[in-house]
Amino acid sequence: MDAPREKTFLLAEPEQRILTWIAGRLPARILPDHMTALGVLAAVGIAAAYALSNESSLWLWAASALLVVHWLGDSLDGTLARVRKIERPRYGYYLDHLVDALATAMIGVGLGLSPHMLLATGLLIVVAYLVLSINTYLETSVFGKFSLGYGRFGPTEARIALIAVNAAMALGLGLGVDVLGIHATLLDAVGVAAAGGMLGALLVRAARNLRRLGEMEPAVR
Repeated sequence: MDAPREKTFLLAEPEQRILTWIAGRLPARILPDHMTALGVLAAVGIAAAYALSNESSLWLWAASALLVVHWLGDSLDGTLARVRKIERPRYGYYLDHLVDALATAMIGVGLGLSPHMLLATGLLIVVAYLVLSINTYLETSVFGKFSLGYGRFGPTEARIALIAVNAAMALGLGLGVDVLGIHATLLDAVGVAAAGGMLGALLVRAARNLRRLGEMEPAVR
């Protein structure tokens, strides 16, 4: 909970500057918990917008707008607490990661309920993300460092990629293909590739972690 935070992904530095600038200008009556609640509500809205895209592709634009709102709520709560020096490390750690898991599950299921992604693909993304999250929490416990990203790709980059895919789908660029009698779309291909990338990154990182832990705690022979 008090572990130093490591951000290695592409947009980490400019993002932090923007968030700090926004946090320094928010009214005093707006508290970190309000931003957390905003993020949760945005996640519910994203899931609903994806489900409603069965009726009209215009809902994909709403989903993209809500992804920006979700970024603000999800990213500003901790930044706001640090800027105002009102951190609650244990409370914030628990609440932040609990709502992250819930938001990821809601968005993944919402995607799966849309006409643009199979439910199985949405659930695969959720499982891959949650497994990566669990590994991050384990690393924090055993190494004392909290690494927020895997390589150069983090949550913000994922949102931007999803917004780009939403735009492509809304403009009718989502190409479909039948595989073994199952109709898959562009978003399915992106989702499966993303899940595969996440699990691949996990395997590399887990192997590195186990090697390092083995050096720290050699096996007794």
